[in-house]
Amino acid sequence: MKDGVNGVALAVFVFFFAAVTVMGFLAARWRRAENEATLDEWGLGGRSFGTWVTWFLLGGDLYTAYTFVAVPAAVYAAGASGFFAVPYTILVYPLVFTFLPRLWSVSHTHGYVTTSDFVRGRFGSKGLSLAVALTGILATMPYIALQLVGIQAVLDVMGVGGGSTTHWFVKDLPLLIAFAVLAAYTYSSGLRAPALIAFVKDGLIYLVIVVAIIYIPIRLGGFDHIFAKAGEAFAEKNEAGLPRGALVPGEAGQWGYATLALGSALALFMYPHSITATLSSRSREVIRRNTTILPLYSLMLGLLALLGFMAIAAGIEVDNGQLAIPQLFENMFPDWFAGVAFAAIGIGALVPAAIMSIAAANLFTRNIYKDFLKPDATPRQETRVSKLVSLLVKVGALVFVLTMDKTVAINFQLLGGIWILQTMPALVGGLFTRWFHRWALIAGWAVGMVYGTVAAYGVAGPTQKHFGGSSKEIPGIGEIGYIGLTAFILNVITVIVLTFVLNALKAPAGIDETSPSDYTADAGVPAVEVEFPPATVGAPGGH
Repeated sequence: MKDGVNGVALAVFVFFFAAVTVMGFLAARWRRAENEATLDEWGLGGRSFGTWVTWFLLGGDLYTAYTFVAVPAAVYAAGASGFFAVPYTILVYPLVFTFLPRLWSVSHTHGYVTTSDFVRGRFGSKGLSLAVALTGILATMPYIALQLVGIQAVLDVMGVGGGSTTHWFVKDLPLLIAFAVLAAYTYSSGLRAPALIAFVKDGLIYLVIVVAIIYIPIRLGGFDHIFAKAGEAFAEKNEAGLPRGALVPGEAGQWGYATLALGSALALFMYPHSITATLSSRSREVIRRNTTILPLYSLMLGLLALLGFMAIAAGIEVDNGQLAIPQLFENMFPDWFAGVAFAAIGIGALVPAAIMSIAAANLFTRNIYKDFLKPDATPRQETRVSKLVSLLVKVGALVFVLTMDKTVAINFQLLGGIWILQTMPALVGGLFTRWFHRWALIAGWAVGMVYGTVAAYGVAGPTQKHFGGSSKEIPGIGEIGYIGLTAFILNVITVIVLTFVLNALKAPAGIDETSPSDYTADAGVPAVEVEFPPATVGAPGGH
């Protein structure tokens, strides 16, 4: 580790950070609409984004600082089990191809801004809508915090903020500045800001990955040496007599690996930020195209995970595994390119953090504020409330980062995955059938949430007694598996059984405001779209 502040890397980082800050504020003028005081405009970018913008936006939204820092950090800490993110991002796109276009169509037809809007309209239940909204907000908060942890990891490695004896305010000042800038341009420009910045973010990430996967192995003596050193490190046993990890998952870990990958795939597009980016596109066909080209990011993810092995071979020693990859870049790259790599991670945190805060704010505004507090709220009032709530959400994430142990951030994010998966029966089930009863869906959601939370509470980790992981013994099978998937199965069983009972009792099912044709409706735009570079103004749709 280099002593002091890496001035060259910091200068490059600041340059890129300043550039995307300017872009964030200028984004307010990009695709400007006549009436900007609506959630369609501020929270969904006018529903006007075509294939290229949506691809970069979804990529920037789904492949985050968590991806850049935590995935190779998991490989660095435990080996092959950290690769679970690769198969789940392969599994997810065939799954979402079946339902995302339907969600876009019905949301376009009825003006739905959030998943809870759809659930309320489909099942005629504000209670079910509220459950989905609260789950979405709850699951998003630790996800935003994880992005800020990514920025903090980069700042720590660059030597910014002083040592352990430095006053907390001085030490955290760079993160506070980054937070303030993020909050300001998100408030000003809404979803247009991360959509525009995503071009820079993804370009930098692809550049850094390509260079890293070629340059670092050359410096370390090739992949043979890298895998050999990693194998030796994973074979070393700890105080309990257990190996650190493995280059290939052992038989005992296969259930955990498979269920975590499958559960994560099912959960990914349940997150509010994923849906927000999806609904911002201008046509149903844009969604279909993106589900076919987004797997290109999975190729990048597989290469990215290999950095964990490289960190071991390079002799990186850190107390917090999330510092492993930033420290690898610091040690291996020239200072100026280390600054580029740090900027890629930092901007990779800003884009999803902005989208996540907007998505959470939209849920609060549409499904709590408007549904329960002020039903007669005007579009201008909705937009103002959503802007304010987006600030509060980011403040909450910042407090989490500044007050909690950084090593637990990923465990709380995994807990959020357990929670958000419990909204799938209402959302995806509702897109294909009205058979599920609204009360059964609420009961199933409650069963899944309670089981998932209690089970995760009982899992201890290296740094915490509770919520130390997301895997536990599967009841009735005896294998260790992903808690979220077990909770989801209990959820679905509860929904099916109670639906039979409630339908037999002729319990009121609520009013469905949608019709079959709504799920295949399109905006009617041409198939050929020309919208790159971002300065080109496209025709807004979805109003």
